[in-house]
Amino acid sequence: MSANRSDNLSAAEQALIAVTPIDGRYRSRTRALAQYFSEYALIRYRVRVEIEWYLALAANPEVAAMPALEAETIARLRALYEDFSLRDAARVKELEAETNHDVKALEYFLKEKIAASDSALPLEMIHFACTSEDISNLAWALMLKEFATAELLPALEKIAARIGAMARAYAGVPMLARTHGQEASPTTAGKELAIFAWRLERQMAHLRRQEYLGKANGAVGNFNAHRAAAPEVDWIAHSRRFVESLGLVWNPLTTQIESHDFLAELFDTIARIGTVLIDFARDVWGYVALGYFGQQAVAGEVGSSVMPHKINPIDFENAEGNLGLANAMLRHLAEKLPVSRWQRDLSDSTAMRGIGTAFGHVTVALASLERGLGKLTLNRARLAADLENEKAWEVLAEAIQTVMRRYGLERPYERLKELTRGRAPGRDAIREFVAALELPDAARAALLALAPHSYLGYAAELAERFTPAVPLKK
Repeated sequence: MSANRSDNLSAAEQALIAVTPIDGRYRSRTRALAQYFSEYALIRYRVRVEIEWYLALAANPEVAAMPALEAETIARLRALYEDFSLRDAARVKELEAETNHDVKALEYFLKEKIAASDSALPLEMIHFACTSEDISNLAWALMLKEFATAELLPALEKIAARIGAMARAYAGVPMLARTHGQEASPTTAGKELAIFAWRLERQMAHLRRQEYLGKANGAVGNFNAHRAAAPEVDWIAHSRRFVESLGLVWNPLTTQIESHDFLAELFDTIARIGTVLIDFARDVWGYVALGYFGQQAVAGEVGSSVMPHKINPIDFENAEGNLGLANAMLRHLAEKLPVSRWQRDLSDSTAMRGIGTAFGHVTVALASLERGLGKLTLNRARLAADLENEKAWEVLAEAIQTVMRRYGLERPYERLKELTRGRAPGRDAIREFVAALELPDAARAALLALAPHSYLGYAAELAERFTPAVPLKK
């Protein structure tokens, strides 16, 4: 079999010859994206916009060229996109091969279909007064809104909920913190996880508030053809009603294209979410390396081709790599798409075809994170051992010098620096130092009772109070 021939191949064989891993190696994770970002999906969304524009014209009594439509006819027309098939898409592509124009091919396809079932309908009112971008900008806005609502947000909420559940479960489990990679004031495992749950929820709130804009105003945004053909119609009001009927926000001032600022906002938000998750993946990777988290072995899974003992944190590494690719694409799109020469150039059109690839990498990353989180087990013994190590006692220097400041003792920071910096004094030396301090008895006793595992500030309370309450979905 030649790799240049793709006829009659199985799904597994198709995956082997796919150019990108999104449609190859990771196809099982990205299959759902085909209904949003494939060529078939783009055509189907465009059909939907074309039909709804046609129906909006018929519903407007000011538009004399269109008759009012009966419910049966409306249902039949909507079925053209509701029941849109791969065979239909293939016919559009055949017409595109003749016209060398994707949206004009779609117009001809719809004229064929409507003429075959409703010959009395005015065919030339299909795509009436529209430029291609009137159709495409609304198709993309619908596509992105429905993907974000039905796929992206639920996947993010699932991960945030799992992180939040772990944060609450481990809220009181002491853990030695590390700043600059070195031992620092203790925290709890739960509080460190709660930080990411909080960050994610804040960014997801931006995503939930995202507006999806659209326009339907002709070749340069002025309704030129509309007004010339039917000056009696209030086309501005008609355009607004139509765009809002699709569940989108109407943009009144555009060139030939919708300005794409909302796309930049959307992609920037998702890239920020990606950055939070990269930070999370790297931190968890580090905690696995320290032994703070273990990973459940999966039957049949191999960690290394030569070292049989290995259970590598591959899911977090996979997530980091895919999020990096996604963010690079999303940030490029956020910078490129709002920039268009004068009233129109086509550089946005070809760039937007990469949106599905970007979201493919996001989807792969989220699936990897979910899988990785499902394997994690907290190694409480390893956490405790780090806190009980003699070297860990030096972290109490912060507390001791701060209490000394509170009671006016001289050179508290400098004295603790002499005792601890580069020396790892251990429990006995720390307690001996505290016992000799001229402090009130209660303050000295409190310091003597302090140990690394109990020097936690409000870590547990912070995790319990402020971890977002995202329900864990099964």
